[in-house]
Amino acid sequence: MIPVEPIAAHERRLLKILRALNQQDRGALIAFGEFLAAGGAAGGGLADKAEPAPVVPSEPQHEPRPSQESVVAAIKRLRRVYPMLDPGEMLHETSALMAAHVLQGRNADEVIDELEVLFVSRYQARQRCPCKP
Repeated sequence: MIPVEPIAAHERRLLKILRALNQQDRGALIAFGEFLAAGGAAGGGLADKAEPAPVVPSEPQHEPRPSQESVVAAIKRLRRVYPMLDPGEMLHETSALMAAHVLQGRNADEVIDELEVLFVSRYQARQRCPCKP
């Protein structure tokens, strides 16, 4: 017999919420959950923390923007392009844009445009400030 792990209270609560939502809101909840599982704007996520930190480039590592890109994928791409930026410093703005898309239904392309402006402006500000390594 295969052992069955009991479902924790928070998992039951999340499943109850998910089942109560309509199709569109379910998709939004799942997208936001994937965003958080990927580390949200602060990094982290489900990845193994034991790996040594890689050398962070000082210049953007440009990647082309795909024609059909989700907001979550755009945040991941921009974090790869601008690895020198501290995601914790951008948590509030990035999360607000993600929430505007997921919870308020803002168009993904518009939100991604704003995310790109946010990352570029933070990079440019970092370049002007001699206080950052």
